[in-house]
Amino acid sequence: MERRTKIVATLGPSTDDPKVLDKLIEAGVDVVRLNFSHGTAEDHMMRAENVRNRARAFGRQVGVLADLQGPKIRIDRFKDGEVILEDGETFTLDANWPADAGTVERVGLTYKDLPNDVKRADLLLLDDGRIELWVDEVKGSEIHCKVKVGGKLSNNKGINRQGGGLSAPALTDKDKEDIKTAAKLEADYLAVSFPRCANDMHEARRLFREAGGQGGLMAKIERSEALEVIDEIIEASDAVMVARGDLGVEIGDAALPPVQKSIIKKARNLNRVVITATQMMESMIENQIPTRAEVFDVANSVFDGTDAVMLSAETAAGKYPAKAVAAMDRICRVAEKQQVTKRSHHRINTRFERVDEAIAMATMYAANHLEVKAIAALTESGSTPLWMSRISSGIPIFALTGHVSTRRKVTLYRGVYPISFDSKSRDHATINREAVDELKRRGVVRDGDLVIITKGDLMGEMGGTNAMKILRVGEEAPPNDVCATP
Repeated sequence: MERRTKIVATLGPSTDDPKVLDKLIEAGVDVVRLNFSHGTAEDHMMRAENVRNRARAFGRQVGVLADLQGPKIRIDRFKDGEVILEDGETFTLDANWPADAGTVERVGLTYKDLPNDVKRADLLLLDDGRIELWVDEVKGSEIHCKVKVGGKLSNNKGINRQGGGLSAPALTDKDKEDIKTAAKLEADYLAVSFPRCANDMHEARRLFREAGGQGGLMAKIERSEALEVIDEIIEASDAVMVARGDLGVEIGDAALPPVQKSIIKKARNLNRVVITATQMMESMIENQIPTRAEVFDVANSVFDGTDAVMLSAETAAGKYPAKAVAAMDRICRVAEKQQVTKRSHHRINTRFERVDEAIAMATMYAANHLEVKAIAALTESGSTPLWMSRISSGIPIFALTGHVSTRRKVTLYRGVYPISFDSKSRDHATINREAVDELKRRGVVRDGDLVIITKGDLMGEMGGTNAMKILRVGEEAPPNDVCATP
């Protein structure tokens, strides 16, 4: 049985070895992430080309997600690389302090406007919340703080303000250049870090399209203020990522679980793809097996209906990248056997706006109430299988398309599997038979199984799906049978 929940793995130094990359693909990775916070444009171009070449060698389709760095709200560097901050001591963040001259008393800032964004009694959280600084006074370029929770603080650690509200724009000059690189390497998805509103996503889409990029736009939900306009951000995007690192720091770790569940539900209701990310198997950076808590985390994300679960440093810099993917694969497969992952009340009382959307919903209703073995969605843009994938089901959906960009895009859709299919026929019965033969060749169905096929009367037309046909394998109608055209 095919795994329905998709796995995203971040590429990095640990995956540059071709043998490791092959093991990653064999282990079942569906999408790779290029983290533009690290590496050069040439690095990202090389990695995207390598993974696509190796995926083809395995007869697989692997999508590429380009993840923009976003605004760097970080401290600068220390003279000795790190300091130890003691509880109750004073510490100053100084926008005018030299970049490499940090001490146990003071350090510089990469984000020079931070003193304008904070005030007395604000709580600043450094290094993913490990260090807490209480703002005592803001004076010019200096933010004078008291150490509330101390510890080791090293170079270039991130800064969050509890409750959010930092004014840094979502798209930096670096991001705008990186968007051109993402377009050049034909990224299937472009992830925007720290969007505050729908306009941030609209602007990123405009720049991506102007650069020639045709992939989907993904909003990384990392700011607390984004939650106030979450529906608008989701609607302005093709996909969203629950980026639990910075988001958890800003809203507090205890508030994160219900927010994660809410975002997943909203994304599915709005027909968008959703990834759950950050620290899913962080112990596997060093260890060969995950902790029990990590196993529960991945499984619960599957139960919540996430399209994909993501690995970051586990694969980019960890010791066991392929084993991390294999462990995640194993957990997802067992979680998907539970009945909760197969039930759905999605849009049962909703009026549909498009014919192809109605066909998708009717297909899933019929499939879930019949003993259907597989669904073959002949698609141009991938919209029909996306709508289908919003319905929880254990029935595999195969996106049959001649467009490589569509095959790459659907690699992120839960329960959808891309197949290269480009029939030369205009006869519907012939096309049906060819589609069923392709599923038989792959061992998905056999004689006697029920299959549902969706397609448009005018093949090759975007958004033209208007037909659903239920076939029993081995009993397909002959060519030119009038009954073959729904």
